[in-house]
Amino acid sequence: MSPKFDPSQVVDVFVRVTGGEVGTVSSLATKIGPLGLSPKKIGEDIAKETAKDWKGLRVTVKLTVQNRPAKVSVVPSAAALVIKSLKEPERDRKKTKNIKHTGNISLDDVIEIAKIIMRPRSMAKELAGTVEEVLGTCVSVGCIVDGKDPKDLQ
Repeated sequence: MSPKFDPSQVVDVFVRVTGGEVGTVSSLATKIGPLGLSPKKIGEDIAKETAKDWKGLRVTVKLTVQNRPAKVSVVPSAAALVIKSLKEPERDRKKTKNIKHTGNISLDDVIEIAKIIMRPRSMAKELAGTVEEVLGTCVSVGCIVDGKDPKDLQ
């Protein structure tokens, strides 16, 4: 039998969702059901939090649970940040599949993503290594950096 849940304990739950959409309740229920929270309400909170900035993008959401209410915060990945900086129009993921992100991003944007957001989470020793990680993400996303192939810049 599992131990009793302590309501004063702080629990962090990470969930990968599509921004602005209420995900399936069943996927949330397995993670937050043991904490005694309503998956439907949490799903609506996540959709409301991610609707304005991350609509249509897959992002990781951190749920901080203490004394019942869950605080929702977005933990963006490098790919989500690169796609967001391309400033592409929002798309409906149910209608358009396998989209290629062929836009152009500036090297200053790559450095800003690496310096501000990705640096604390990166395993690289120096900022240059973190920039290379973001450039590798640009390769996988399919965009170009300052009109050049990201592999050449690496």
